[in-house]
Amino acid sequence: MANPGTELASLDFGNLIGSPLVAVITAQAIAARSTADFIKTVGFDEDNLPIYVDFKYNKEISPYQPAIGSTLAVAAQYQEMKIEIPLLTMLPIPFIKIDLFTLDFNAKITSMESTNTSSDASISGNLEVKQRWPSGSAKLNVSAAFRKTTASGSSVERTYSMGIHVQASQDEMPAGIEKLLNILEGAMVSTPQ
Repeated sequence: MANPGTELASLDFGNLIGSPLVAVITAQAIAARSTADFIKTVGFDEDNLPIYVDFKYNKEISPYQPAIGSTLAVAAQYQEMKIEIPLLTMLPIPFIKIDLFTLDFNAKITSMESTNTSSDASISGNLEVKQRWPSGSAKLNVSAAFRKTTASGSSVERTYSMGIHVQASQDEMPAGIEKLLNILEGAMVSTPQ
């Protein structure tokens, strides 16, 4: 019969625990590469220059002046302006991080051993007497039987279960990206059209 302690000791816990952990680390690396690809492909053109979005709006350059006494009212004056805003400053940049990783492993090994023994013994006899005169006769039959049955067996039940819980969230913006976005925001300029 297998020893449950030996059976548990033979499990490859390094692989059972290490493989999900490596998968989480790989997922985090893929998320980082995805962020870098997003910034490069969405925020910059082929020449590595920032991609801007142009917006036009009317800016008041001279406010409305109401009529005072004999002077006429002066209408407000507007000038069409254009502002270029870096696209990266307008989009949420994906920064996914894994906050929590929980691995639950349960092993249940139930071992049972059973032995059944049964014995049967029987003796039977038969006596038959026949009498004949003068010499007489007798007949005797005897039979004996013995039977012993032994049955033994063992059974081992193995149950393994593994639960993995991973929690991810949007991470804070890295300092380098924050500085880049601040520089891009500083480069925004409104120009008259």
